[in-house]
Amino acid sequence: MQSLSPSSGISLKSLIRKTTPPPGQTHRFDPVRFVIQCGYRSDSANTNASTVNTNGAPVSYNFAGHVGSSRADWQSSCAILASKVVSQQQDTEKTGGAGDITVVNGHKTLDLVPIDNLPKPLTITDLSPAPMHGSQMRVAYQGVPGAYSEAAAGKAYPNCEAIPCDQFEVAFQAVELWIADRAVLPVENSLGGSIHRNYDLLLRHRLHIVGEVQLPVHHCLLALPGVRKEYLTRVISHPQALAQCELTLTKLGLNVSREAVDDTAGAAEYIAANNLRDTAAIASARAAELYGLQILAEGIQDDSSNVTRFVMLARDPIIPRTDRPFKTSIVFAHDKGTSVLFKVLSAFAFRNISLTKIESRPHRNRPIRLVDDANVGTAKHFEYMFYVDFEASMADVRAQNALAEVQEFTSFLRVLGSYPMDMTPWCPSREE
Repeated sequence: MQSLSPSSGISLKSLIRKTTPPPGQTHRFDPVRFVIQCGYRSDSANTNASTVNTNGAPVSYNFAGHVGSSRADWQSSCAILASKVVSQQQDTEKTGGAGDITVVNGHKTLDLVPIDNLPKPLTITDLSPAPMHGSQMRVAYQGVPGAYSEAAAGKAYPNCEAIPCDQFEVAFQAVELWIADRAVLPVENSLGGSIHRNYDLLLRHRLHIVGEVQLPVHHCLLALPGVRKEYLTRVISHPQALAQCELTLTKLGLNVSREAVDDTAGAAEYIAANNLRDTAAIASARAAELYGLQILAEGIQDDSSNVTRFVMLARDPIIPRTDRPFKTSIVFAHDKGTSVLFKVLSAFAFRNISLTKIESRPHRNRPIRLVDDANVGTAKHFEYMFYVDFEASMADVRAQNALAEVQEFTSFLRVLGSYPMDMTPWCPSREE
């Protein structure tokens, strides 16, 4: 067996075979391909290194007297070489980390830019740690802790980190600026109707609807401990909550004024923070627990089947599927006014696609449509944006064909999202 000592003085020039070029051509080198076999050979002290050039002809090199003739000599030589490699690596680590001069194989070199000090490129996880990598899902909602929106966020994303926002606009921006991963916002209530502000914000922002959740609303009348209903002079809450409890407050015989605030839980927090003993709030039982209030009356909503529908918003849409019920939300407008609405709805009716909601909002950029040039300046009717929800997935061919037909009649069409429907069983008020 042949062997090669690593301490042999081998130069690159000695391993490149020169060839004589033809007349008129410059010198070129014929590179060789190394096949070095190392091992112990007991019957010879000579060490041979075999190489093969590119033409397949073997080229041999002899190095004698560098390895002993016994097995013990070979093992000791390997041990010495290994210890040298370890010591050189340690020297490199110590010297390279302390300054600009690095020791490599016993020679000092200059590191112009130390690798350890190079800045690392930013990744998506640096901006917003993704939940699948162990971080908690961050969900923005409008209100303060104890609001129904917080409960909706917990239902939509269990064990999430709920982030309260003082305005609906802030919740949208929290997702756009990577402060939150999702936003859960109300869009309609079975008693109070649509939350128009959020429909306008859906069109203004570029977030996508990725799901929906329906939350039963159970209103309670809250006040400071020891306060009786007869001492109350006013009730504060969100305008929707006040409207949903109008008849019940009258039946309770309360001669109180109604004042609107930003949200239900915020009303409870305001009473607790200012020690208002003549004021009650309409909010959830969780708000009473959080802010130390007592419940004077439960289930004071006028209808026990009071439910609010929330939508979940994200920066990116989800991939639509057909293996479960899906819902799609769109918004469209047309230059010719409302006359095109019948044609648009027919595109869904002919394909047996059920519509679950139609909402119209005045066109913000062009609210009034004018008549012909004969009566310039005379208002004819309002211009509207139409919001439509229908029960079909964008992966369904029927939905694709329907939207293709709708696009022919409209001047503006945008898909707000295609998302799974909330199929949880209906759970009415606690009283039932």
